[in-house]
Amino acid sequence: MSLIIRNLQQTIPIRRVTLRKKIEQLRCILGVQKFDLGVICASNRHMQWLNKTYKGKNIPTDVLSFPFHENLKAGELPCPCTPDEYNLGDIFLGVEYIHQQCEEYKEDYNNVLIVTVAHGMCHLLGYKHSTGADWLQMYEKELQVLQALNKLSGTNLQPLTKNHF
Repeated sequence: MSLIIRNLQQTIPIRRVTLRKKIEQLRCILGVQKFDLGVICASNRHMQWLNKTYKGKNIPTDVLSFPFHENLKAGELPCPCTPDEYNLGDIFLGVEYIHQQCEEYKEDYNNVLIVTVAHGMCHLLGYKHSTGADWLQMYEKELQVLQALNKLSGTNLQPLTKNHF
């Protein structure tokens, strides 16, 4: 199914071809290539508005995921009943925020962007990190997915949640 990548900001350059290729690889690894997925690159201002509106936090952030199938258990694949339900959801990437964090911590922006997408996709599949047990389950899934991506691409990507919780 389709992968839509939209860039709603103009501050940070986006390598769409590379981003699309890596996201398609992530979709295959996760077994969700038959589902539509939206990835939206947004400014700090837009991310702050979304974060305040939907999470009650008045600060910009790196990623917000909006699953189409809201009540999935961690790792459960959606079971669509109609063609319209072949939708995974949308991931908003705070590319300005991610870029600022990468500059501050001397990390590769394009690698962190891909790791952030993987994190967002795990959220779309029901993974959370609100408790220690949830965090461990999500960390293990992100690690598994990124290790598979590393084998395909010769990278050494690590989960976002590595040192959290």
